[in-house]
Amino acid sequence: MTVSSFDHPFLSGFLGDEETAGVFSAKADLDAMLAFEAALAGAEGAAGVIPSDAATAIEDAIAGFRPDISALRDATARDGVVVPELVKQLRRAAGVHGDHVHFGATSQDVIDTGLALRLGKLLTLFAERLHTLDAALADLDERFGRLEVMAHTRMQAAIAVPASRKIASWRDPLARCGERLPGVRDDVAILHFGGAAGTQDKLGNKAGAVTEGLAQRLGLAVPQRARHSERDGIAGYASWLSVVTGSLGKIGQDIALMAQSEVGEIRLARGGGSSAMPHKVNPVSAEALVALARFNATLVAGMHQALVHENERSGAAWTLEWLILPQMTVATGAALRIAAELLAAISFSGRN
Repeated sequence: MTVSSFDHPFLSGFLGDEETAGVFSAKADLDAMLAFEAALAGAEGAAGVIPSDAATAIEDAIAGFRPDISALRDATARDGVVVPELVKQLRRAAGVHGDHVHFGATSQDVIDTGLALRLGKLLTLFAERLHTLDAALADLDERFGRLEVMAHTRMQAAIAVPASRKIASWRDPLARCGERLPGVRDDVAILHFGGAAGTQDKLGNKAGAVTEGLAQRLGLAVPQRARHSERDGIAGYASWLSVVTGSLGKIGQDIALMAQSEVGEIRLARGGGSSAMPHKVNPVSAEALVALARFNATLVAGMHQALVHENERSGAAWTLEWLILPQMTVATGAALRIAAELLAAISFSGRN
């Protein structure tokens, strides 16, 4: 039994998405943080901040590193972040070069950059899924667009319209989500590297060279300064997630209404069964899209609360992001997956 439907033993089959959730696994999280530490050592070695042999030794130690997960868990309970204990273990692994591990960095650099690496991969996945949905909607339009369906305004029958008009109201918002995606990526796929208070004070005149080298090694953009307390980019990403799931929820709501027995303008090739009424084909996928849309719409307010970072770093706002953002992201991955399955299972029959 779990507290989340996304990794619940059986509810996850309905609402989960393993590919998206995998990006938030402990392994993915640690791999991304270790990538930061290895790239930092390499960049600092190249810039002459630490000895080159120390940089090589650190990179080699990280390549073969196996963390003590139990110790990480216990230390996080104490420190509120995993990085101090992780760095302690890495320094042990690097032996005589351990003092050069994590030089000039802070916990938030490691955690936020690790998240940026993972979100960049997710946005590529989401772009692919949006493209798949666009192709499915184009196919529906080609096959059924000329059929007449009843338009409804304020839940009342209005006038007959081509199904193409209905499909366009599903397709176009998703296309606009895709158009916004590069801007979202620009705001989240960035390096977070500022040191204790965002000033890179330990690096002196080598700060620029280390930052550029680190960003190049990780494939991330370099903002004007570390955005430790500037969370508009991450909040914008959360807002984008909510717009995507909201757009998919509109599709789900329309399909559920059009598939009603007394309307019958859409037929479902498959659906959910009933324990009491075996003749029913319940529009469970359509309903899931509505639920996930409302879920993300609820949570996005919390991400806007997390914009309020006091001074140069907020433990409370930062922790709030950790609670909310993975759920919003997995909900979006699930909605994109479910929508593709749903669109493959519907056909328009036109007006009765």
